[in-house]
Amino acid sequence: MAHLTIYLSDKVELKARRAAKAAKTNMSKWVASQVEKAVETSWSPEFLAAAGSVPDFPEIEELRKGYGKDAPRESLD
Repeated sequence: MAHLTIYLSDKVELKARRAAKAAKTNMSKWVASQVEKAVETSWSPEFLAAAGSVPDFPEIEELRKGYGKDAPRESLD
């Protein structure tokens, strides 16, 4: 396990200590959990559980029906 030294302003340190106390953990574990969250690259379990949770949500064609014809787009040339 790596050991790091970080430098925080007094204001940020106070906020971090308060957050760690509110989370009922020590400063080291709290900082480690924040770094872990910041570098996480997958979707949270809560987000994945929500996917498809609206079974009768309309398809895009149904949502766009009745809007009329789109305006012409500008050319990129």
